[in-house]
Parts: sequence; C-alpha cells; structure tokens
Amino acid sequence: MTDKELYESLTMERKNAYLIMKDDEKSEMKKLCDEYRSFLDSGKTERECVREAEAAAIKAGFVDLDTVTSLKRGDKVYKLNRGKNIFMAVIGSEDISKGINIAGAHLDSPRLDLKQNPLYESTDMAFLKTHYYGGLKKYQWPTIPLAIHGVIYNTDGEKLELSIGEKDDDPVFVITDLLPHLAKDQMSKKMTEGIEGENMNVLIGGMPIDAEDVKEKVKFSVLKLLNQRYGITEKSFVSAEIEIVPAYKARNVGLDESFIGAYGQDDRVCAYTTLRGILDIPAPSKTAVAILVDKEEIGSMGNTGAQSAFMLMAIAEMTEKLTGSCTITELNRIVSNSVCMSSDVSAAVDPNYLSVSEERNSSYAGYGVAIMKYTGARGKYDSSDASAELVHRIGAVMDESGVIWQTGELGKIDQGGGGTIAQYVANLNMDVIDCGVPVLSMHSPFEVVAKSDVYMAYRAYKAFYMSM
Repeated sequence: MTDKELYESLTMERKNAYLIMKDDEKSEMKKLCDEYRSFLDSGKTERECVREAEAAAIKAGFVDLDTVTSLKRGDKVYKLNRGKNIFMAVIGSEDISKGINIAGAHLDSPRLDLKQNPLYESTDMAFLKTHYYGGLKKYQWPTIPLAIHGVIYNTDGEKLELSIGEKDDDPVFVITDLLPHLAKDQMSKKMTEGIEGENMNVLIGGMPIDAEDVKEKVKFSVLKLLNQRYGITEKSFVSAEIEIVPAYKARNVGLDESFIGAYGQDDRVCAYTTLRGILDIPAPSKTAVAILVDKEEIGSMGNTGAQSAFMLMAIAEMTEKLTGSCTITELNRIVSNSVCMSSDVSAAVDPNYLSVSEERNSSYAGYGVAIMKYTGARGKYDSSDASAELVHRIGAVMDESGVIWQTGELGKIDQGGGGTIAQYVANLNMDVIDCGVPVLSMHSPFEVVAKSDVYMAYRAYKAFYMSM
C-alpha cells in the first residue's frame, strides 16, 4: 500500500453529495423535493402540517389508534394530540419490550402571533398587534408580504380555519418600515434594537367607512368586513390562535435548482422526511415510531411540546393493544431499550459568515445529512450528548445503507448555540442523537437547504427504522 493509499484509508474526507449520487438517486431526489415543496406550501402552521401528515398517513394505510382494540405485526396506526401533534407507528416483529426506534421532529417555526386584543386604528390605518414567537431576527420581518393563518371561533361558536394571503387573488399584509432618509436614529441602533417587538404591527386596512357616529372608522370597516365574511367580532380574537407567516411559496433556488428556499424549513424539512420515512417502510423488525411535535422553538413546553406526556401515553396505549397490558414497569423497560433520532436541522456553514463556524466540525450544505453528537451552547449546556456506543451504531447504519452523512455542531463554542428536543427525550432514559438537514439563513422568513441533504435525510430515517 502506498503512502497515499494509506493516508486515504486512515483519514476522513467530506465529499459533496452531488458528486457521489447516482442518476437514479438524483431523479428520486427531484421527485421527493417537488413533493416536499408542496408540503411546505400547504403547511404554514403546525395545525396545517398535522392535517397534511394525517391525510398522508391514511392514504398509506395507517388507521387511528383510538379505533382499534388490538394490534399485530405490520399494523400501521397513528394518534393525534389536540391537532398539533401526530404519533405514527408501524408494528414490528420483535418483542416490543426490547425497545422501539423513534424519530421525532418539530412542526413549529418562528413567526408572529396575534395578541388577544390585536386590532387598533391610528392615522386612518388599521393594524394588528403581534407577539413574536421563537428566536427570530425582528428586522427581517418588515416589508415582506405576510399571510394570516389560524383558528378562530365565530359568534355561533363555530371553529373557523383562516388562511388569507396565500391565493394569487388574496390580499396580503405587511409590517411597515422607515425610509432610509428618515432612519438616522434607527440605523444607529444595534440590529437587535432597530425593530422593537411592540412595533411589529401588521397593516390590515385603510379605507374608512362613512359613518358619522363612529369614532374609529377604519377599524369599524375592518371589523365589518370580518363579520360579513367570517361571522366574527373583536371579541373573537380573545380565544383565537392566529399566526402571521410569510405569504410566498417554496421555490427552487439557483440556476441549477440545487436548493430549496422557503419559510419554516426549521424544522419542517426534517418533519417531512421523517414522515415520508415511516410512510415508505415495510414491516420492520423493531416497531418504528414517528412523532411530530409543537412548541420546540419556545422550549418544548405545554401539552403539545416534547416535554408533555403525549408520546409516553401513546406508546403505552399501543403496547397495551399489542400485548394485552402495559404496566409502568413494562413502559419503563420499553423506553429504556429504545433509540430516538431527534430529527432537527443543523446550521450550515455560510461562506459569507465563516467566522462563526469551526470548519472541521460544522455541517455544509450539499454534503449530506448531519449527525450531531450534541447541541447546546458554550459548555454543552442544554445538551444530551450522545454516547460513543450510539454514535458508532448510527454511523455504521448510515454507511451500510449508503446514506451520505457528515458531522455537525451549532457554530463555534463561545459563539452561541441552540437546542432540540433531544434533551427532553434523553431525560426519559432513552438513547438519543440529533440528525437533520443543514440550513442556511436559519430562522429567517426564507430559509435555504440543499436538495441532496433533504434526500439523504429521508434515506437516513428509513435506514434508522429498518436497521437499528
């Protein structure tokens, strides 16, 4: 063996996935990514994503777990939680007490939520007051077309699903900003202070109604339109869940269409590939589970976040219908023997901002799915830090299945960092590792991913379900 051959056998080199993939893989990648863009356009909120996932599951032969009394190998079931979580499982041949393979992603993305009393008028214009959700850069949200999505109850107590701003003939909405000529004071501030949260108010109307006895004529005009079209009043907003999101559609990016640009790819790119992974597998040896959750961007709190008991409750119900019983001891044994792939995105190295990344240990767009042993910040704070045994097993499964993968972390040690649902799953005494797609412009209104990485994430989740 020459020194060159020995060097190549001893070292590890990243390679661009497009240089390795075969023509049939590229064709499958293109089809998958076209379908993924459609999913992004249909799912701008966690509720909408769950609805899309449920429809896909039913089409693939999954049935509602609540409607069955017993389970056997090969059965496919799903369970919903408050319209914001979905649990899906394919029952394997192996004794469930030996554990299950779980892939979990989150469906929520940074956005603007309407306050409970949002509508007001100023200088003959009507606005909606918002509260931003998750870690976003506030200055990125003014002057882009926005859409209104969410749930609201009308005066008859009927729940309405709103979606305004997505169709070509729909109006859109906007947060205004200062012209450069008058922005001297604003532009002298730090970027975190240039746009204040209380000033992220959405322009919704400006045509006053001709009514002499009404003080707020524009607000009245907007309320009248809302009442005529949807049967709602100002009081309806108190109980509503209304999200303000970018109004544009997912697009191919680049002359070679090698990237996808869209809102909400953190973490819907991993949610979609996780979903497709479990929909496309045959009956595995170990029971395979996919769970798509809410609230990750604000700490995974609440009864629809990863810290809720929903997943454990669904596993217990599934086990009882499979084996006839599920004591707390039996549930603990299943969980302790299980492995979870926290399906969440990685920060891709951006050539325009190289200083924040450590090039040897960061992930790159186009180099395959990213395996992250730990996330967290600075001293691995808020990280589960996967064991050597688990990282080795995952790497071996990826290699054996022909998945192109790389390692990653969330930037330089003292630069910042971030977390996923991994730590909360690990707290259940389960082995867990992060695995996902590298993203450029993460948490912006238009995030970018490489199509090759989307495809390899899909392949990775399938391999995990079938080979762990």
